Amino acid sequence: MAFSHENENPSHPRSIVVMDDIFCIFSGGLDNTFDLRKHYGLSRQATEAMIMVEAYKVFRDRAPYPPDQVIKELEGKFAFILFDSKASTLFLARDRDGSVPLHWGTATDGSLVCSDDSEFIQASCGKLYTPFPPGCIFISDTGLISFDHPMHKVKGIAREDDEGNVNAVIFQVDLYTKLHSIPRRGSAANWAGATTVE
Repeated sequence: MAFSHENENPSHPRSIVVMDDIFCIFSGGLDNTFDLRKHYGLSRQATEAMIMVEAYKVFRDRAPYPPDQVIKELEGKFAFILFDSKASTLFLARDRDGSVPLHWGTATDGSLVCSDDSEFIQASCGKLYTPFPPGCIFISDTGLISFDHPMHKVKGIAREDDEGNVNAVIFQVDLYTKLHSIPRRGSAANWAGATTVE
């Protein structure tokens, strides 16, 4: 992971934190930092990056706490990249409006590259990059999901130029395709009228 303040947008500042072998680069700002600090038991000096590390620990350690619930609590304009080095887990997210730039792509060696700098990512990935989809979360264990529609697949649609070369990938929530969910277990009332949706 690399971090700098070069070409930083003053309305979307970047911050970085390393806590408990978890690295987080956060760009943007949260409107509800006071409430989130209180919720996670953090001091008034806690940055947005620190809040994201604590939020990540909640869904990591309190499984099956869904990550979309953690991200839905965030109000503001943001994008972040978080890497848990112990669990080898990568976690990315971007606000619903896509207010803060975040791009991802594939380098020539097959590595995933993420950056808010489109020139850097183009130099690293050539044409194999695209903006990270707004309102989405990517976790290396589970893949790409929408935090507003976590039970539906997010599909990448390739856009081709006149010569048949892929020049962009657009991501959309497929409201007709549901993801498999954890089967409900519990009282007989839960089973009485239950139907299975595939």
